[in-house]
Amino acid sequence: MVFGLHSRPRCHLQHGKDKTNKQTLVANQLESHHRHSARQRVADRPGRERRHVLSLPIDVVSWDRALTQIAQWAERRESRVVCICNVHSVITAQQDNHFLRVVEGCDLATPDGMPVAWMLRSLGHRGQNRVSGPDLMWRYCAEAAARRESIFLYGSSKRTLALLRRRLRRHFPGLRIAGSYSPPYGPMSREKDQAIVDVINESRAGVVFVSLGCPKQEKWMAEHRGRINAVMIGVGAAFDYHAGVLPRAPRWMQDSGLEWLHRLSSEPRRLYRRYLVTNTLFVAGVTRQLLHFRRTRERVPAWRKRFEVDLADTGPRTAIG
Repeated sequence: MVFGLHSRPRCHLQHGKDKTNKQTLVANQLESHHRHSARQRVADRPGRERRHVLSLPIDVVSWDRALTQIAQWAERRESRVVCICNVHSVITAQQDNHFLRVVEGCDLATPDGMPVAWMLRSLGHRGQNRVSGPDLMWRYCAEAAARRESIFLYGSSKRTLALLRRRLRRHFPGLRIAGSYSPPYGPMSREKDQAIVDVINESRAGVVFVSLGCPKQEKWMAEHRGRINAVMIGVGAAFDYHAGVLPRAPRWMQDSGLEWLHRLSSEPRRLYRRYLVTNTLFVAGVTRQLLHFRRTRERVPAWRKRFEVDLADTGPRTAIG
């Protein structure tokens, strides 16, 4: 007997529905397992401390500690992922589970942007500084030049890379720029991607600075973890800033948490919607989080509060892992 589309047996439809539900359940279980595994890996690393800003885990880390840890990984040519997290990253993690899992599983997530650093201070880490992508890149290049260490530049346009190489060599004569590559905007074939991976590995660069923008650069680094034998650091617009293509906000605006306003005035058509939405969602989200945090602390004995503050100020200073 042949059944038409509208005369399928009810048992067949129910079987299809059960199969779909089972596949959804399995997918959810796998996602939960991967997230738990990433968090477990983070928790197992000695000396590392992270705090959630909304759903995104950010490292509580000083400048010295971040630079020292990256240098140690680079010296050993370890395949590591460093994410630089600002307000846009925090809100993107709320809307993109893949991006959230990438940051959860990364080796270091620094607080980029004063609002994120302020949030960590409000959660008890009073000495937390902003560790931004452009500043991290510039400081690391200065130290790498003194060590005669090699770096690789991945991202941006060919023109920007040419300007960036020239400026880095002028400021840091001892810095070895092992290579650079401007990837196409569209998807890349597996063969071409593997060829670039081979070039990076053969260059023996200890650090690969990646400038593709969030969340593309974080996902790219996660996909190449274990394939590229270097520390991959997503630095956002750092290439444009250091090459002189985009003007960066004055220091007082950076320290006041107003760098976003300077960027908005520089590129209003491209960025107005992003900042209008993300800033509003961030303020609303962290307000709720801080209210919950303070209500919770009100129920904690005074002696324990003092102990937690002292622990936050004098926590371990060992390597992150």
